[in-house]
Amino acid sequence: MQLLPFKNLSFSSVPNLTGVYLFKKGDKPLYIGKAISLRARIRSHLENAKLDPKEALIIKNCDKIGYQITDSEFKALLLESSLIQKYHPKYNSRWKDDKSYLYIKITSKADFPKVLSTRRENDRKSLYFGPFPSKKDVEDILGSIRKIFPFCQQKIISQRSCFYAKIGLCKPCPNQIISLSDKKTRIILKRQYRNNIKQVIRILQGDVLLVLQNSFKILKNLTKNQQYEQALLLRNKIQRFERLIYQTHFSADISTHFNRSSEALDNLLNTLKVYFRRLEKLHRIECYDISNLFQKDATASMIVFINGLPDKSQYKRFRIKSHTAKSDLEMLEEVFLRRFKQNWDKPDLIVVDGGTPQVLKVKTLLAKTTEEMAVLGGNRTWNPKLIGIAKQPDRIVISATDKLVTLRPSPHDLGFNLIRSLRDEAHRFARKYHLLLRTKRMML
Repeated sequence: MQLLPFKNLSFSSVPNLTGVYLFKKGDKPLYIGKAISLRARIRSHLENAKLDPKEALIIKNCDKIGYQITDSEFKALLLESSLIQKYHPKYNSRWKDDKSYLYIKITSKADFPKVLSTRRENDRKSLYFGPFPSKKDVEDILGSIRKIFPFCQQKIISQRSCFYAKIGLCKPCPNQIISLSDKKTRIILKRQYRNNIKQVIRILQGDVLLVLQNSFKILKNLTKNQQYEQALLLRNKIQRFERLIYQTHFSADISTHFNRSSEALDNLLNTLKVYFRRLEKLHRIECYDISNLFQKDATASMIVFINGLPDKSQYKRFRIKSHTAKSDLEMLEEVFLRRFKQNWDKPDLIVVDGGTPQVLKVKTLLAKTTEEMAVLGGNRTWNPKLIGIAKQPDRIVISATDKLVTLRPSPHDLGFNLIRSLRDEAHRFARKYHLLLRTKRMML
């Protein structure tokens, strides 16, 4: 969770990305919300405070703003709900008593559990998730999950299949299961239905990666046992699920993150000049990131900014070739060794996504390359400056001449926000290639 002081808040320090935000007084959240664009939504709160008494109270009492970026609007919905339940914020419509709040109820103890939207009930035999601010939020979450892991919402079980069974949203349908005469088939389908409910519960608990990982294991077993028809259905389900949880909202025009790109670049240059005496310009900046989910289909990205703005024509993506590279550091080494061999324009600054370990690894490689490859692409020496951007909290790790220096600039620092934008874009580009490779592998 990133925190920004509310006083003299600069909107350029708030990302134009999807996530959850908190208005806080001290350590206590006053209001929690979600947004496709965090910057636009927070700005709207300040504008609405002129007309809305409730908004005015939030702004009056707030001393800091927190935000957490998510990969998709779906994840933002789940995170918002869990934070509201955890902190009980004062200005979230009196969440305890307000009837506008809804919960997702799962009758987990039932023979065939149902997934329902409901007001809060004191039913100890059921699981509750929420509260959710609107009926639309609940419908969006359940509608998205149901297309991947079908479930029943019919309150009374009968021997007549429901409408949703015909369109694949209640499959296997409990009504059809109980009407079967073959006991063995009933047991298999019942187990399948209850497994769907298990996955729904995990998703609502936020364990989306666990669900994805388990699905890949099942897919592997189905393929191994030559159950290709079932494998194909599961593969399609996994692809829908990945689109749901990794649907990024990234502006194609990164300059919206810092509409004063020239000023941001000058700010960053002045900051780094203190540590790199011979640094005269930041014409070309390269940023690297590794995407290595589940130790398979590992990829890396190199994104390029020219004069503070992205140049997508120079972006590069790498598929990790080494079968022995298990850690991000080993993969980073492979990527840089491959980069050094290319006759691409040399950077003035290299940024790596990571802290001290990553910076030290690349620093060692750069030193070794300077000795072994004194010339890169003709007579041009390879001697870029190097920094890393670490997380939680965001901070810059600078590879100075004889030591590493860690900086935690102000959230309003335009140069710092430029580095953040580089990191976020490299992460997006690496993940996009990672998902592409995984999809291709599953289709083989």
